[in-house]
Amino acid sequence: MFGYVQYDLPNLCVKDLMLYRALYCGLCKGIAASSGQLARTGLSYDITFLSALLHNMMGVDIVIEQQNCFEHAIRKRPIAKVDALTEELGALNTLLVYHKLSDDTADEGKGGGKRLLFRGGYRRAKARFPALEETVSRYLSRQGECERGKEASFDRAAEPSALFLRELGEHFLADMGTPDALGLFYDIGKWIYLVDAADDYEKDGKKGSYNPFVCAYGKGTRQDLSERHGEELAFLFDTLFYSMREHLAGVTFHFNRDLTDNVILRGIPLETMRVLKGEPRREMSVKV
Repeated sequence: MFGYVQYDLPNLCVKDLMLYRALYCGLCKGIAASSGQLARTGLSYDITFLSALLHNMMGVDIVIEQQNCFEHAIRKRPIAKVDALTEELGALNTLLVYHKLSDDTADEGKGGGKRLLFRGGYRRAKARFPALEETVSRYLSRQGECERGKEASFDRAAEPSALFLRELGEHFLADMGTPDALGLFYDIGKWIYLVDAADDYEKDGKKGSYNPFVCAYGKGTRQDLSERHGEELAFLFDTLFYSMREHLAGVTFHFNRDLTDNVILRGIPLETMRVLKGEPRREMSVKV
């Protein structure tokens, strides 16, 4: 997970922004509960979105309380109370961050110091939620095989990430995992991989790192990618957006779906457009 799953602020209601902020802070506390205080520095937008999506799909009520935290020690703010789902998502966040730092250390020789900070949290998360660690490890193994094979097919290159999100959906939703719900998770996983690859296209080309867009089109800048292959990229992502909309329409939500609809139907396409234009990453407003 790479931080691409973001909302569209101009079209987000105030109530949903406050809900997102409460979930963001609640996940931070969930990370502390499952993995320790140091692991909180890896807090992710993507896992915050998963928290919103899964609470709604599973019908797990979000209890918001006025609380303090280490960053807001004086003035209390609305924070989602930590529940069992939030703790497990906090562990997932830690496992993903630790493995990402491990890959960076192995591939680029950087991130070793930060990785040490997460080692204790990783061990705690792994011990408490071994099934999650097994799912993450299986995903990384699949992705490694794909990259070593220099896969040029976008669909096959994104398959490990898509299957990973689908497996997470199966894990958390259990009997509530309908075909549309699991299909939505699959689509989001595929999109995350492809948009990250497009974002890293120029960097990976210069470094000689694996990237399916480099394998398919050769090296260049993101501007080259858009100008020379814009129609193909538009078809690739528009097809994926259509699939997301179709699956989303078939998902049963227990609560208000405005926040999740905003992210999936507006935030994801806007983030894709941002990446393909070569614009810098948008920083979401989650603090008050």
